[in-house]
Amino acid sequence: MSDSYDALLVVSFGGPEGPEDVIPFLENVLRGKNVPRQRMLQVAEHYQHFGGVSPINGQNRALIAALKKELAEHQVELPVYWGNRNWHPLLADTLQQMQKDGIQRSLAFMTSAYSSYSGCRQYREDIERAQQEVDAGDLQIDKVRVFYNHPGFVLPMADRVRAALAKVPSDRHPTTHIVYTAHSLPLGMAAGCRYTAQLEEACRLVLAQLEDTFSWKLVYQSRSGPPTQPWLEPDVCDYLRDVHERGEHTDVVVVPIGFISDHMEILFDLDTEAQELCSEIGLGMVRASTVGTDPRFVSMIRELVLERTSGASREYLGEQGASHDVCPQDCCPSGRPAGRPR
Repeated sequence: MSDSYDALLVVSFGGPEGPEDVIPFLENVLRGKNVPRQRMLQVAEHYQHFGGVSPINGQNRALIAALKKELAEHQVELPVYWGNRNWHPLLADTLQQMQKDGIQRSLAFMTSAYSSYSGCRQYREDIERAQQEVDAGDLQIDKVRVFYNHPGFVLPMADRVRAALAKVPSDRHPTTHIVYTAHSLPLGMAAGCRYTAQLEEACRLVLAQLEDTFSWKLVYQSRSGPPTQPWLEPDVCDYLRDVHERGEHTDVVVVPIGFISDHMEILFDLDTEAQELCSEIGLGMVRASTVGTDPRFVSMIRELVLERTSGASREYLGEQGASHDVCPQDCCPSGRPAGRPR
């Protein structure tokens, strides 16, 4: 299938770029969600620990610059726009600019590799909400598919695991354990999508690229709901304590397989909290980096675009195949009871 588009929209989460942005940003993120204010203030402290600046916007700027260069070098003549769900540049402002520029049909690349409400459907809902806000209903926006099993994501991640393993003395490799991490979700939300199945497949695909065999476990981080609400487990820090108590491993390589850039939840939850815990209990820890602007990852985005514009082959690794382009009507529900705000 091929089709005609006249732009590419990069859609991301957004993040504060100064101390005064932190609370308004978090209020945008949590609007309509059952998250205690105390939890919001705790997360605000995480941002203030880094001067109130999330690295995600800078990382998106670098990714977009690399993507523009990639498209130009391969004669893909599409302007690239950028809109965030929760902070500037906000989606509504970007869509308004696209209208002014005469854009009629745009592809959208979401900075999330997996299918879930918060990683896919909520992005689409926020685009629709922004379209209504600025009366841009005639601007058609179609997302490219999720890419958890695309070689442009898997192979760079495998190289980053190799680089992390190289920092562990080779004589301790037999007692080194790989801990994959991803953002936790409420169980009700996770039950309605293929998030965990896709994550587990990505973990296996990365491991299959390595020359040696390592034990591994997929764990979760960054939960934000009330304590009474069940979320995906185990939590990364709880699991690291268990690894230490079992006494089978001297080292762990922590791999943020659920993320594409080293943003706040990695810098705080892994590089700060998890690293401090491992230092305290005497467990060696090395954290693998994310794909970021790896040239293969940037090329992957171009290839996902060409799948839609010129019918290019749909690349994937493993057994699950290439994901759908158009999400089914009932895809990735929020998991909240009917009548609750989304």
